[in-house]
Amino acid sequence: MTTFVLLTITGLGLGAMYFLVASGLSLIYGLMGVLNFAHGAFITFGAYAGWWISTKVGGSVEGQLLVGAAFAMLVGAVLAAVVELVFIRPLYRRPVEQVLVTVGLALALGALVYGIWGADAKFYPVPDWMLDTTTILGANIPNDRFVEIAVAAVVLVGLISLLRFTRIGLVIRAGVENRAMVTALGIDVRKTFTFVFALGGAVAALAGVLSGVYFGTVDPTRGTTLLIFAFIVVVIGGFGSIGGSAVAAVAVGLVQQYANYYAADWLDWSGAGDVAVMLLLASVLLLRPEGLAPKVAH
Repeated sequence: MTTFVLLTITGLGLGAMYFLVASGLSLIYGLMGVLNFAHGAFITFGAYAGWWISTKVGGSVEGQLLVGAAFAMLVGAVLAAVVELVFIRPLYRRPVEQVLVTVGLALALGALVYGIWGADAKFYPVPDWMLDTTTILGANIPNDRFVEIAVAAVVLVGLISLLRFTRIGLVIRAGVENRAMVTALGIDVRKTFTFVFALGGAVAALAGVLSGVYFGTVDPTRGTTLLIFAFIVVVIGGFGSIGGSAVAAVAVGLVQQYANYYAADWLDWSGAGDVAVMLLLASVLLLRPEGLAPKVAH
């Protein structure tokens, strides 16, 4: 029972991080139809930006981490906005060119990370209380898992509230449905789409910071690794569904944790978690190819 509780809460923490990565990707695709393969670069740049600024400011480790998260989100938002303005805006309704450009950007930005910060992993500033554990039903749970779950919950509620209950959310949804009509009303849809891209980049950067807390380090391959699972989560949840991505992220995190432990324990088989996630993806594609909830902000 203790092991199961530990795996469950750890899996929820991992799923929370996957959701933060996937939510920006799902938001950009669901509202704008852009399959952004450069999304992993936003994660990596956010993680490194948070680490870099934390080495430049004084004060407590908690303060350094908060400043790092805020700065990382700013960097992620600016980077994503520049990508949308310069590279994506001329290519709307041209999906093949979008894929080629974003793949090229991912490679170029990845090389830039190596050039700036090198290939060695950087240790992330983590407060001592996050490294401590809280005992739940006999299981000692690292406190940082609760932080990741809480942040993901806040982001989920915030994104859904933004899309459903604010004027800019109404403009976004209307622009997706009928861009010409919204433009005729005097609303600049282009600025709204730039905002969506920037928001997705900010959330991705935040995920990069939390990945540094989760793993204790950050390296140049972090964004690429997490992007793979983000795509899996988005496909399972349904392209463009924030709520579906949340459910899928939890499922992927739990399946990965359970399989990694129990398969290794019973079958002496390492890497079983990744195989189990791929089997989950294949099952969803066969039984429900449109995903769990294929609707924007569903």
